[in-house]
Amino acid sequence: MIKEKTGRPVLVLILIAGLFKTGIAQSLNYAEIFGGDWQKALAFVEKNNIWIKPALKKYNIPYEEAVAVVFPELVRYSALRDKMETALLKTLYRNLGDDYADFSIGVFQVKPSFAEKIRDDALVVKNRKIKNLFKDRSAYPDERAFRASIVADLENPKTELDYIVAFLKICENRFVINRSDEASKIEFLATAYNTGFWKSSEEIEAMIEKKFFNTKLFKTENYSYADVALFWYNQYLQTTFNSER
Repeated sequence: MIKEKTGRPVLVLILIAGLFKTGIAQSLNYAEIFGGDWQKALAFVEKNNIWIKPALKKYNIPYEEAVAVVFPELVRYSALRDKMETALLKTLYRNLGDDYADFSIGVFQVKPSFAEKIRDDALVVKNRKIKNLFKDRSAYPDERAFRASIVADLENPKTELDYIVAFLKICENRFVINRSDEASKIEFLATAYNTGFWKSSEEIEAMIEKKFFNTKLFKTENYSYADVALFWYNQYLQTTFNSER
């Protein structure tokens, strides 16, 4: 079961349902659908594991959980990085805020508004390491300087990963997640990352099957973000299992 730590009950996730999702429910092969962009995302992870794995281990975050949550965004970044011009958007955000420009930045495609919420919530998490990841807004001379620091963080993969770490710890602090059902856990966290961790657990659950994810600038076929994340997770488990045999 996944519920908010206020004790308010939500949808019950039955273990057998999670096993069904993990084992046979996925019929789409996202590696084939996204082709070269999927392979570029895999290459990025492999190339950067030298710092990604230690960074996650430092905060006791399971590697496969964190990568599954962000992998669809790595695919999207691979598809769009040569097609998007964000210099003007960055200037608008720094000067005017996310009401005027809210856009995805960096390899993990974090939006400034999302990053702001993470930084605010990280300060109240019961974990000193997480609290020390970011400065309080009051430490900056003005809002522009605060927003400029966010843009700088998101442009660097290593500091952008800090936001992923904080996001996962915030979810751990806010929600009770049944760890015995890893498939449902991945789906929930991926959806919270894609749609907003500040929403209620009921709202997040209701969005899991929704199809909003794509890698095009213009309208095209959409997919479930959670389903794409789960596909990478299942592939990772299968690869790991085969390599250990």
